[in-house]
Amino acid sequence: MIDKRKLSESALDFVDEERLHALLARPADPGRVREAVAKAMRKEALDLEETASLLVADAPEMDDEVFDAARRIKRDVYGNRIVLFAPLYVGNQCTNDCRYCAFRRSNEAAVRRTLAPDELREQVEALENKGHKRIILVFGEHPRYSAEFISDCVREVYSVRAGSGEIRRVNINAAPLDHEGYGTIKAAGIGTYQIFQETYHHATYGLVHPGNTPKADYLWRLDGVARAMEAGCDDVGIGALFGLYDWRFEVLALVAHARHLARHYGVGPHTISFPRLQPASGVRLPERWLVADYDFKRLVAILRLAVPYTGLILTAREGPELRREVLALGVSQIDAGSRIELGGYTEAGDAQVLDREQFQLADVRPLDTVMRELLVDGYVPSFCTACYRLGRTGEQFMEFAIPGFIERFCTPNALSTLLEYLIDYAGPATRAAGEAAIERELLQLPEGKRKQALLEKLTRIRERGDRDLFV
Repeated sequence: MIDKRKLSESALDFVDEERLHALLARPADPGRVREAVAKAMRKEALDLEETASLLVADAPEMDDEVFDAARRIKRDVYGNRIVLFAPLYVGNQCTNDCRYCAFRRSNEAAVRRTLAPDELREQVEALENKGHKRIILVFGEHPRYSAEFISDCVREVYSVRAGSGEIRRVNINAAPLDHEGYGTIKAAGIGTYQIFQETYHHATYGLVHPGNTPKADYLWRLDGVARAMEAGCDDVGIGALFGLYDWRFEVLALVAHARHLARHYGVGPHTISFPRLQPASGVRLPERWLVADYDFKRLVAILRLAVPYTGLILTAREGPELRREVLALGVSQIDAGSRIELGGYTEAGDAQVLDREQFQLADVRPLDTVMRELLVDGYVPSFCTACYRLGRTGEQFMEFAIPGFIERFCTPNALSTLLEYLIDYAGPATRAAGEAAIERELLQLPEGKRKQALLEKLTRIRERGDRDLFV
């Protein structure tokens, strides 16, 4: 039983299904769409009514306006930077029985494993040898994966050094905790604590999360990131698993969640994720709510308009072609070179092993291949972690980001981490594309002290072998 006394001060089931469905039942109104788009272009977060007006207006000409606005907001707020990370699964023991998940406790085909410290180090070394600097540790919900265990794993990851490699930011995807547990993990130096509600629709939530499991408690999970924020984890991530219920409802609920956090804690989630259901070992689900590619592009664009300053994470669940299309519609982070089998970075070959992973990935290309494609497409791949390590997080991050001041930091830090990658890890074609991108970006920077300081850092990286230079 969950002790309700351990809920957050703001604990509330804010998902008013009747209201959300009523908003989605309204007829499309081009005038309301254009008003919402204009507000988003002013970098103002949309309310539920405004977001719903975008969701119900699916005429092609309206979609084109939404897509165009999303592209412009992406450029204005984030520029052409794309932050990269990799997931690392630590353990798939689980007391839950989620019907969409290959790691559910009733799936006897799943290969159960928890990485020992030396195995965890091997995985981290493999990631560092590819050039990764940011990872997210993923854990099943099981008593073995306590706050103390997760904290030990975080410290182990930070201690690993492979050549010039190091992990500079560790995020967490794990079960909801109480305040004390979050405080323990925060002390280990984590970045973002990520909890997905999976589906905000109550009946569907109950259907896919059986009642005799910890995850069956809807409010405990819904309140999870609020408790994390109260415990000092001021960067939190939320998300929904699209394909369990009506995608339009889930988008509205995500916006409601972001607004709830902003209202009570002064800042919304640091990131929002929007993974779609993918094939998984032993999983058979109805196809009624599966999200088509075109609707997937719409949901990303609408989220970009609704929460202009919230990071949007696009995962390797999606195939390369669709990822390439969706990037421009508002995505700020992607994973690359990902393997989600336990021990997958050292033990898996080219083929995926469904019995050893939570779901099937659609993009398992090497990091260097993804880097090269991003560079050719005009993006600046970034491994920057400076804001988190200098305390520019939570509400303070928004104070920097909203006026646009973040550009003073992000472009220099993106270019310095890109140059590190090019020198230490890139193949010849990627290095050539990256060097050209750096020159292009430098030409666009105004002359002055900031540019001169960046040039000096780039010289130190090239000529002296200095690393981890940031502002």
